[in-house]
Amino acid sequence: MSIIEAYNGAMEMGDIETLEMIIHDDFVFNPHVGNVTMGKSDILGFVMSENKPTSENNRILYENDEVGVAHSIIHFANDSDSEAVLSFMQFKDGQIMSIETGATPLSPDYQLIGN
Repeated sequence: MSIIEAYNGAMEMGDIETLEMIIHDDFVFNPHVGNVTMGKSDILGFVMSENKPTSENNRILYENDEVGVAHSIIHFANDSDSEAVLSFMQFKDGQIMSIETGATPLSPDYQLIGN
């Protein structure tokens, strides 16, 4: 199983134990909003919260032993618009070392096509 597949599955299931193994201790997350940098404990805390976002149409665009690129539609629990999110991941020792995202807000009436 790819690192991105394992990460997406663990995020969806709220599987903290798997995420702890997949995410490197020196992990850095640079999201596309807020000019904030988060670490491993921030992500694990976020996944355990009741406000965890959900995703659909998760796709791996590219992945090798060093980097991965993924795309998803993310739905937020805070009633903000859903977003099409592109993630760039760097790997180290078989774990996710960093994630940086870019996103496009989607209108409330968007529809996925081609499924």
